[in-house]
Amino acid sequence: MTDLPKCEDKKLGLLIDLDICVGCHACVVSCKEWNSSGDTKQLSDVNAHQKEPVGTFLNHVHSFEKENKENNESEPFYFPKSCLHCEDAPCVTVCPTGASYKRSEDGIVLVNEEDCMGCGLCAWACPYGARELDLLSGVMKKCTLCVDRIYDHGLPEEDRVPACVKSCPTGARSFGDFNDPNSKVSKIAKERKGVDLMPEMKTKPVNKYLLPKIKSNFDKEFNTEENADLNVSGFLSWVDKALDKL
Repeated sequence: MTDLPKCEDKKLGLLIDLDICVGCHACVVSCKEWNSSGDTKQLSDVNAHQKEPVGTFLNHVHSFEKENKENNESEPFYFPKSCLHCEDAPCVTVCPTGASYKRSEDGIVLVNEEDCMGCGLCAWACPYGARELDLLSGVMKKCTLCVDRIYDHGLPEEDRVPACVKSCPTGARSFGDFNDPNSKVSKIAKERKGVDLMPEMKTKPVNKYLLPKIKSNFDKEFNTEENADLNVSGFLSWVDKALDKL
């Protein structure tokens, strides 16, 4: 089993604004493109445009509707989800080969594919469903925060962000160091009360979410204290229960 390091220098992660995410899937498409092309591609992708495609995705966007009982209308909400690079990552500690690990220098959770045997224990341990088995390579895949991109000094500084952040047309995704109180993501998360996904799981995810408001009632928003006490299990149940409280 693998121990978790103390990440005292950086905690790199994503800040996702659910209030302005429009569910366009640009983040999903750009993630897939970046990670399935080029010399360092990590995702297999076979028959992508045919009847029986085979491949793996690192990022997903879930769609929900909240019923407004005052006017009998529904309002859509979109919930992007990938690996949250948790401080107390159960996917790391459960790994029998040490293939799943958390970097001490920046807190990014990665998989050493040479040591991964595709047993799937990390996927079972992850409460967010953030890992997938690549059937062709036989190893587990997950979001890397585009670690090959964010440290590439051959790219302009403005491009050294995850592909999903670079491609978001509404600016709903931001990237930065949550260990730096002066970083953009830290300031926005503090100002707008960014929250953890499913805090009751006690995984301490680095990624944070900015929660949405009902568009027909701009004074009504998620109550983060109530959501933290939701007696639910699983990501989809958590979001359903949270939306019910709006």
